Amino acid sequence: MSLMPWLGGRGDPFSSDLFDPFGASWLWDAARRGGEGGSGGRDDATAVARTNVDWHENEKEHIFSAEIPGVKKEDVKVEVEDGNVLKISGQKTREEEHKDDTWNRVERSFGSFMRRFRLPENAKADGIRCTMQDGVLRVVVPKDEEAHKQRNVRSIDIA
Repeated sequence: MSLMPWLGGRGDPFSSDLFDPFGASWLWDAARRGGEGGSGGRDDATAVARTNVDWHENEKEHIFSAEIPGVKKEDVKVEVEDGNVLKISGQKTREEEHKDDTWNRVERSFGSFMRRFRLPENAKADGIRCTMQDGVLRVVVPKDEEAHKQRNVRSIDIA
C-alpha cells in the first residue's frame, strides 16, 4: 500500500477528474506565487482545487474525508451523478478586504472546488450520509451486499 498522494489517471476506476499534470503545486507553487512570501500570479482556482480527500473502506461502507477548512456547510454540495459518480463541490469566499492595511503574506486560498470519484459497483448511493466537523467533510457510502452476491463468476476451461 502506498502512502503517496494519488495523482489521478485514466486506468484507475477510482481516479479523480481533476488531475492536472501542470498543477503539481508542490513543485511550482512558490514560483507561481512570486516567491516565498508574495501572492503575485497565484491561481486561486488551482489552489482551492487541491482539496485533499482520503477514501477508505471497511466491510460495510466507503468513507470519504475531505479537508475544507474555512468553508461553511451551507457552501458545500454533495451529489451523485449518473448513479455512480460522487461529486463534492463548494466555494470558499474571500473575507472582507481592509483597504488601509498592508498585506505581508497571502497564503489562504479562495474560490470554488470540485472533486469527483467513480463509486464501485457495491456502493449504495441511496444511503449516502454526510457530516461536517472542524473543517472536515465526512461522506459515508454504504455498501450494497446484494450487488456483491449478484456477481456470478464462473470458470471457463481453456482448450
